[in-house]
Amino acid sequence: MSTQPANMPDRAVVQFNCHGVATGKMRNELEVTMVKPFKESFTMATDEGAFHGGDATAPPPLAMFVGSLTGCIMTQIRAFAKRLDVTLNDLQVDTRVKWDWQATGRTYETAPKSFEIDVMIDSDDPIEKVRELVATAKKGCFIEQTLGQQNTINHRIKTADGWEVA
Repeated sequence: MSTQPANMPDRAVVQFNCHGVATGKMRNELEVTMVKPFKESFTMATDEGAFHGGDATAPPPLAMFVGSLTGCIMTQIRAFAKRLDVTLNDLQVDTRVKWDWQATGRTYETAPKSFEIDVMIDSDDPIEKVRELVATAKKGCFIEQTLGQQNTINHRIKTADGWEVA
């Protein structure tokens, strides 16, 4: 018997698509759509500051990335606290993400250095239940689970003849 809410299947593929359009100097307008298992759409924007020639009219992609990681674990903690009967009087999360950056001629290269997430939970429950909650939330956080393994990212370039691997 499933312990999932009535509107959730026991297993599903979760798929998000994003269509981005370059506008302004470095601004990007993004239409993000969850297409599976439900349909939801969101409009967002990114921009860069003066370093990349932008106008800083929206958060840069890295800010959204770190915010998404933080928001993901916070969401899972709150959702799973209800399911695991853990009382949350207060929840705060501090996330630090560091990258190595190295100039390479006229461009640069980057590499992840560290991901650190401090979870501060005020709960009336025993610490064992809080530990279980955080461990379960880590497993349910899509972004954290993605970052925790090696991934292959495929790029294609649109050409006059169709698509080619970049």
